[in-house]
Amino acid sequence: MSDEEQKEPLQSSLRVQELIYGLKIGEVMTKKVFAVSRNCTMRDVQQIMKSNGITGVPVVDNRRVVGFVSMNDVMTALEEGGMDEGVIARMSGEVQTLAEEMPLSFAISAFNKFSFRSFPVVSKKNELVGILTFRNINLALIRELSRQLREMEHLHEYPEEHASLELVKVYQLNRYDFENGGKASIEIKKFLKERGISLALVRRVAVASYELEINLVAHSIGGMLSFDINKDRVKISSHDRGPGIDDVEQALTEGFSTANEWIRSQGFGAGMGLPNVKRVSDEFAIQSAVGMGTMIRTVIHFKEEKQNED
Repeated sequence: MSDEEQKEPLQSSLRVQELIYGLKIGEVMTKKVFAVSRNCTMRDVQQIMKSNGITGVPVVDNRRVVGFVSMNDVMTALEEGGMDEGVIARMSGEVQTLAEEMPLSFAISAFNKFSFRSFPVVSKKNELVGILTFRNINLALIRELSRQLREMEHLHEYPEEHASLELVKVYQLNRYDFENGGKASIEIKKFLKERGISLALVRRVAVASYELEINLVAHSIGGMLSFDINKDRVKISSHDRGPGIDDVEQALTEGFSTANEWIRSQGFGAGMGLPNVKRVSDEFAIQSAVGMGTMIRTVIHFKEEKQNED
């Protein structure tokens, strides 16, 4: 297999990751939600599903999700003669919800971990605001890909003079601030694209910066992410305030995660963040001490690459 053939799966993977990283769950979900109260019957749910072509309905109490009724629950009730029973007797009380401000990548991790076909989406107040299905994700990726293709066509048709490729910028990240998590990587990606950096290199920078940014938000108590860019390379530095990594070598192994119980309960902590950063880097270094925090530095050089930028 040639070098170009070996690069193609990596570039395809980076292309998909780049599309996902710019989106939040709240931007992708279906906002028109069909939900029922505790007082509804299974027959009521069956009628709602049939009339609206859906396969699941959240059960809410004062807009808080307390259960979920799936098509399987309805079929079981039908077989057992329980269609006039209240949903409270038939619903699943162990409901996995997603937060609207979280990155879409977290939702994809949840779909991979759980067998659910849809997830209720909640606001910061823990109130139901939407439903997310894999169809929502696929449609969002198609729309984002189309948008980027239009942008590429515009740039080719109306080339702009490239501004200076010099930037030093520092971002402060706070624990569990998923609403702002990802903004730094989006800004840096835009900066590089506007200056004519190849899409293959922009994707690598986007993956590294996003993974480090979300790592600070989800797995530490906050910290700083800095970018030092010149005509030759991008240097990204991450410095968090804890809790530190006991075994750095193990942390760089795919599948290993230091995610706490809350992050794991959300279906996240797949253990691919640091391995992804190392994979796309030309230079990579990490130092960590338990209770002291973690420092990571990654460098991506602007070397010439043969690539397919479609």
